[in-house]
Amino acid sequence: MKKRKIEIMDTTLRDGEQTSGVSFPTAEKLTIAKLLLEELGVDRIEVASARVSKGELQAVKAITDWAGNNGYIDRVEMLTFVDGGKSIDWMHDAGAKVQNLLTKGSLNHLKHQLKKTPEQHFSEIKEVVELAQNSGIKTNVYLEDWSNGMHNSPEYVFQFLDFLVTLPIERILLPDTLGVLTHNQTFDYFSQITKKYPTVHFDFHAHNDYDLSVANVMEAIKAGAKGLHLTVNGMGERAGNAPMASVVAVINDFFKDEVEIQVKETSLFSVSKIIESFSGIRIPSNKPVVGDNVFTQTAGIHADGDNKNNLYFNDLMPERFGRKRKYALGKTSGKANIEKNLQELGLQLNDEDLKKVTQRIIELGDKKELVTKEDLPFIISDVLNSNLYQERISVESYVLTHSKGLKPSSTILVKIDNELFEEHATGDGQFDAFMNALKKIYKKENISLPKLIDYAVRIPPGSTADALCETIITWETESKKFITRGLDSDQTVSAIKATQKMLNIK
Repeated sequence: MKKRKIEIMDTTLRDGEQTSGVSFPTAEKLTIAKLLLEELGVDRIEVASARVSKGELQAVKAITDWAGNNGYIDRVEMLTFVDGGKSIDWMHDAGAKVQNLLTKGSLNHLKHQLKKTPEQHFSEIKEVVELAQNSGIKTNVYLEDWSNGMHNSPEYVFQFLDFLVTLPIERILLPDTLGVLTHNQTFDYFSQITKKYPTVHFDFHAHNDYDLSVANVMEAIKAGAKGLHLTVNGMGERAGNAPMASVVAVINDFFKDEVEIQVKETSLFSVSKIIESFSGIRIPSNKPVVGDNVFTQTAGIHADGDNKNNLYFNDLMPERFGRKRKYALGKTSGKANIEKNLQELGLQLNDEDLKKVTQRIIELGDKKELVTKEDLPFIISDVLNSNLYQERISVESYVLTHSKGLKPSSTILVKIDNELFEEHATGDGQFDAFMNALKKIYKKENISLPKLIDYAVRIPPGSTADALCETIITWETESKKFITRGLDSDQTVSAIKATQKMLNIK
């Protein structure tokens, strides 16, 4: 029996970037796009929403320039809107060739959000699709809130589909926008549609609000889905989207006689770790396939069983994903060497960025005896972010004290637009004392600082006491939340570096 080809569309750079506090800058977006298409081998990538910001346009241009020069331009997609052609104009500016047009897949959304009739909505959609076609842009169509549409207004959904199949569109994208489907409902709804429109290409876009996204993806495959929308590490707003690694493993193990995909299993882990570093969103240690602990046996009886005919092995062998099984025990560097380690991580840098990373490693070598391969994603993320803003503000000097019986204190010297400010403060810890001194300076200047709402520290897996330390701080202003990261061998210094970045981008 001939296997059915299923397209994998990765939306980490669009839907995944809607993860709270995540915003990939241009250099990281381009690097991730390259990894997804060349290293991981996905069929398509959705990289942005139209008309969001100047920064988003700059990032998309970088991706489309690269994609156009390397034969990938038809595999790079943008979320667009029914806006009379404004999104099409934006796509022209961005150099994009495929739009994923967001439309209303439920009568409830149509009536209460757009306050329009189906006929009005359909007419506006037709206008946008024709504008795209005349502009040489291919169209896929999202039916937003499709799952609730099938729940509450199936007649509207089929009326809409009857209309869409008359238009020059490539694919129809069916999202469980709010993550409300069970596996039985997914199969039922998807089957109804694929049986009525057997020649149409339908994608399924799952969300994970009930932790059912992978199960729902399995049922959509059974029901005839020809494409799946996934994100690396399951990134996405709320509980996230269907996770790439888990779905790929499920397809290869439970659908291997029926369907085929071209994603490279051996690259899943390395790509996941790089995106973990770039996003600042840590992968849970027990996350299937890519979690730090999922191929680590701790109990002695398991190790004994593995020695006796691999009694505790299953088909999820770590080597499939470029990993090795572990057994836990209890509770100077040239450019060529760096390039080799980057290759092992599945990552390429241009000459300019490679020089920056090399220089950073040389600097770290003065503080840390050894920089490991596991340190590299941390270093790359720190370096690629270092030139994203004009550094008007810098922490020129500081003294941190911690003595028995005395409150921790800090004296700091900060340069703001070439003017120096010095202040001293105490606090509950060295970093708290540093922040209190900083607040004094800013209060004198009548400038408010963002609120620190989350503080996380991590070191690369397997590192020792002299490891690099990355501090990830989430800040909140009246209008937004954002994350900054600092890297150093000292935890407090890495936090100060993260804070200096905040001062320059807030």
